[in-house]
Amino acid sequence: MKLSIDESKLSDEDKKNPTVQLLLEIIRQQAEVIEQLKDEINRLKKHPRRPKIKPSNLEKKKKAKSKSGKRAGSKKKFKTAELQIHNEEKIEPDSIPAGSRFIAYRDFVVQDIKIEPYNTRYRLKVYETPAGNYITGKLPRNLNDKHFGPSLIRFILYQYYHCHVSQPLLLEQLHEIGIDISSGYLNHLLIECKEAFHQEKDDILSAGLKACSYINVDDTGARHRGKNGYCTYIGNEAFSWFESTERKNRINFLKCLRAGHSDLYLNIEALNYMEVNKLPKNQLQALIDHFGNMFPSQEHWDTFLTRNGIVTPRHRKIATEGALIGSIVEHGISSDLVIISDDAGQFNVLRHGLCWVHAERLIGKIVPFSDQARRDLEDVKEQIWNLYRDLKEYKLNPNAKDKQDLKDAFDNIFTTKTDSVTLNQALKRIHKNKAELLLVLERPDIPLHNNSAENAIREYVKKRKVSGGTKSEMGRLARDTFTSLKKTCRKLGISFWQYLKDRIEHIGAYPQLSLLIKELALKATDNKKITKFPVDVGSFAGSACLDISKYARADETMRISQEISSRADPFLYHCLNPG
Repeated sequence: MKLSIDESKLSDEDKKNPTVQLLLEIIRQQAEVIEQLKDEINRLKKHPRRPKIKPSNLEKKKKAKSKSGKRAGSKKKFKTAELQIHNEEKIEPDSIPAGSRFIAYRDFVVQDIKIEPYNTRYRLKVYETPAGNYITGKLPRNLNDKHFGPSLIRFILYQYYHCHVSQPLLLEQLHEIGIDISSGYLNHLLIECKEAFHQEKDDILSAGLKACSYINVDDTGARHRGKNGYCTYIGNEAFSWFESTERKNRINFLKCLRAGHSDLYLNIEALNYMEVNKLPKNQLQALIDHFGNMFPSQEHWDTFLTRNGIVTPRHRKIATEGALIGSIVEHGISSDLVIISDDAGQFNVLRHGLCWVHAERLIGKIVPFSDQARRDLEDVKEQIWNLYRDLKEYKLNPNAKDKQDLKDAFDNIFTTKTDSVTLNQALKRIHKNKAELLLVLERPDIPLHNNSAENAIREYVKKRKVSGGTKSEMGRLARDTFTSLKKTCRKLGISFWQYLKDRIEHIGAYPQLSLLIKELALKATDNKKITKFPVDVGSFAGSACLDISKYARADETMRISQEISSRADPFLYHCLNPG
């Protein structure tokens, strides 16, 4: 039974009475909670849920057929024209009448695969020289002095990291094929002596952060040694990078963004972050006195904080986050890098953008308690997706007029007052994130959603279901490395099977993935012709210098001002020159 409040029966005096209005608001809110609890009770008792009636398909337009009546793409093609032929057999007819003459072949191509052992005995010749020394023949370089060939190692890595075959099943499979290998050596081939792959993985992140204008981020659970851990994903259309750690806080994320570096810096970006996050003035002054210093490790930084009286956990956290941001910028990553997330707090650094799909989920979870509330909900949903469609069109042709119209439309939608208290609260919450949801108006090059990160992180969900978790540090590192390389190869249009062959056998047919990422990012920038609206960088630099000058001495203010100027000039050039 739905609750219906007929406010027309209230007197004018009651309608103006704030107590009556408050009670009506409480009644609406409680009615929504009751409906939600009823649904939960039905779920627990396994009662039938309320049916979801889908809209009719009668009004949907049918796809137009081609003039020939065939569907698009149904034209026949020679499927075997580009296949490499490894063996050719000529077959005569069973009986050939006298006087027959040969006119042509009718080809019939059969694709097959050989999965069988192929063992080679290398007999290294040994000679004794006249001087009494011995010289011996050398094994081929691609064997790397291993008793298992490169093709077998490639098959093992591909099955485990790409096809998600668990280690016990992979061992059983190899034994059934006829490969004599122990479980210990199989583990060795999977996780040990992979330094070259680890280095290429680190180079992927460094190149992606420097060459790309935005990244998508997400995290998920990743157990290690029987304990809960987390995996952080960083990537976009050009690359994918994964890192497993014990925690998922902002400090951990910023350490990932350092791309393999371990230092911390006290530069203008670091000090600005600390001031914005309300680090006490006396502690900020102590750090300003050491402006420009570099700390090679976390241990050096912790000692420095203690020596300068910064001992409160919250203050140490703010100072450490600021120094990590300083390190990120110092190593060539732009402070204008956009980070798109699902609104997890640890990712809210640099320029932060939010996913529209996650924002709309707040609306989708609402259960309306009356017919009017249901109509309001459907109307709001329709307006949100109309706005989303307009934002996608704006990305293709950004201009100042549409920019202002979209801002006004956003305000109209998310400041609407409806008959549902829960819906009003959700709209209010989304409206607070206006700057992050509408960041695309300033940066049309960024996506409107975080779907790519959601899809990429599923890799670890599948791996968790197959193998549970890792047991050693080398195993965890290898899992992160090969998942990063596999996903990046896919985005760059490279076969992971052929990539493994190239790297294991030292062929050199494929360049480093980091070089391909830079090339792809450059092409994307040229094709999109990104339009950035002018920014008043002069006022930004002036305000930053003014804030710091409240605490710094005159000579320190001069030095910091020069630092700001050196950073502001290229930033201004970047903003005023599209692409």
